[in-house]
Amino acid sequence: MQYRFLGKTGLQVSELSLGSWLTFKKQVDVQAAVEIMAAAYDQGVNFFDNAENYAYGRSEEVMGAALKQLNWRRGSYLVSTKFYWGLHDTPNEKNTLNRKYLIEAINGSLKRLELDYADIIYCHRPSKTTPIEETVWAMHNIIEWGKALYWGTSEWAAAEIVEAINIAERHHLHKPVVEQPQYNLFEPKRMQGDYVRFYKEYNYGTTIWSPLASGMLSGKYSKGIPADSRGGIKGNEWLHKHFTDADNLSKVAALTEIADGLGCTTAQLAIAWCLQNPFVSTVITGASRVEQVQENMKASEVSAKVTPEIKNRLDEIFEVREKEEEE
Repeated sequence: MQYRFLGKTGLQVSELSLGSWLTFKKQVDVQAAVEIMAAAYDQGVNFFDNAENYAYGRSEEVMGAALKQLNWRRGSYLVSTKFYWGLHDTPNEKNTLNRKYLIEAINGSLKRLELDYADIIYCHRPSKTTPIEETVWAMHNIIEWGKALYWGTSEWAAAEIVEAINIAERHHLHKPVVEQPQYNLFEPKRMQGDYVRFYKEYNYGTTIWSPLASGMLSGKYSKGIPADSRGGIKGNEWLHKHFTDADNLSKVAALTEIADGLGCTTAQLAIAWCLQNPFVSTVITGASRVEQVQENMKASEVSAKVTPEIKNRLDEIFEVREKEEEE
């Protein structure tokens, strides 16, 4: 396993990491989580991602129970969680980043994770109703209290992140250091345009999610939606259009053909493509079985096979049009 610095911080994260979205609690119980996390940890993974609203808090409970059983030395791994949507349908507890919510949210997450602190906390989406200055102060205070070590953003516009950084610098507060964007062959835009200029100028870290586009880039949906897949889970029907789109399936078929030529799986090549981006600190992978962890981890080796020629072929197939920084 290779390790990369999280932006310009001194924190090192494994280039491949493990997330719990759509798997923990829904597909993965505590015992399965223990096995999956242990398999990842044994491969060198040191970063485990979660969020308050994943499975309405139960994903954090599963991860917390698994960590308690695993009993790893706390300094040997990193845990993150995210706040925005909330768990309760009241004005100050949903779709917000106000101070009251954020402070109560970190306390709730730490209790469910059974941890004294989280390594990284994110503002899961930008808030349209909370001044960014209020959010920056609250995140700063959470870090000052020792309940988190770093904070970041997820799916924020580059201009919004710059505003948060400027506020923090003006008041000598802890700045956000990392963005968690969706990034894969189908969704490359969070690493293009203004983001390219932003990442270059600020050396902001990224922990990218959905490298396989919710499993579409694994090739498992080429012949329909398997009952035991993510798409087969009740409540995930919103993904079906994505999984059955003829154009998507055609692109994945072309990806599989290239993967076959390289002697790797479709999923490994899709993850390896993400690793080629110099602005990616870590690629968050998902798994519901140990075998998937073992397969995904091999993407590190496949990355060396993604030559500029191979990358250009993939970019052309998926119509990835990079917009470099304007001179």
